Amino acid sequence: MCQELKATYIFFISIKIGEMTELRKILSANMKAYRTELGYSQARLAELVNTATNYIAQIECGKRFPTDTMLEKIASALRKRAYELFSVVQYERKVEKDWQTQVLIDLEHFIHARIAKLKK
Repeated sequence: MCQELKATYIFFISIKIGEMTELRKILSANMKAYRTELGYSQARLAELVNTATNYIAQIECGKRFPTDTMLEKIASALRKRAYELFSVVQYERKVEKDWQTQVLIDLEHFIHARIAKLKK
């Protein structure tokens, strides 16, 4: 990815995520990615780790940070080791995918606007 696009994308993500620390950003993105890969809802993950669905949602939004015991339970439920929840590689893949999706959406809007203008 070229540096200009990467800088734009990082700006876009920082607006979306707000004041979350880098560690929370990585954890929340990875948890959600691993959870959805397994086809789990937040409710299902909460059930597997014996906690409230709201707590899982708050972790994924970066509002809460789990204890070490809860991290181990979450990792186990997601079939990962706890340290994998902090993998920058997985996080960067999610960020890049989100950015690519946004670029495609913006491109689609631009094309539709140009077509509409040409039809006038």
